[in-house]
Amino acid sequence: MKVIAYTRVSTSEQASNGNGLEAQAAAIEAECERRGWTVAESIQDGGYSAKDLKRPGIVRALELLAKGKADALVAAKLDRLSRSVVDFAGLMERSRKEGWALVALDLGVDSSTPSGEAMAGVLSVFAQFERRMISQRLKDALAAKRARGEQTGPPSRLSASQRAQIRRLRESGMSYRAIADDLTQRGWPTSQDGARWHASSVRALVLSHR
Repeated sequence: MKVIAYTRVSTSEQASNGNGLEAQAAAIEAECERRGWTVAESIQDGGYSAKDLKRPGIVRALELLAKGKADALVAAKLDRLSRSVVDFAGLMERSRKEGWALVALDLGVDSSTPSGEAMAGVLSVFAQFERRMISQRLKDALAAKRARGEQTGPPSRLSASQRAQIRRLRESGMSYRAIADDLTQRGWPTSQDGARWHASSVRALVLSHR
C-alpha cells in the first residue's frame, strides 16, 4: 500500500529545529516498514495550528489522495491531523467516499482494518455530539442576549416606532407571513437592504426584541 506520511508542528520554532517533525516521521517510517507500506510522499505543515484544515500541507495531501496517487494518509498522532473531532469525522467520511484509508498511529485508527474502522465510527459519534453541543451553546447564548434586551440579529434599519408597530401586528394575531407581505407593500427597509420581507425575518425581529 502506498501512503502519504503527514507531519505537523504548530509553531515556526518547532518547525525550524525539526525535533517534533523528525519524531513523527520516524514513528510513521517504522510503522510503514513493519506493515510493508511504501511512503509515496512525505508532507509536512510546519508552524500551522490544527484548529482547522486550512493548511497547505494537508490540502496538498488530500488533493493527491483524491487523484489516487496514494492509498492512505498516515499521521503519528490524531492531533497532528486535527484537534477538532468534527473535522476528523469529515476526513473519515471523505476517505470513505474517495476510497483511501486514514491512519492515526497513536489511537489505532486505521480505516483499512475492521477494528480501526470501528474506532473511527466511535469518533464520528462524538463528532455528532460536539456539533449538537455547539448548536445548543449558541442557542443558549442568543436566549441570554434576548433576555438582556440585546440585539441578536442583523442591525435593524427600522425606527423604534416601526418595530413597535410590527410587534403590535403580531400580538393582534397576524401571521408572520401576513406581516411580511404587509411590510413589503409598505416598502419598509429590511435588515439586508432587500425589497421583500420574509416570514423568517419578521419572526427573528419580533423574537429579538421580546
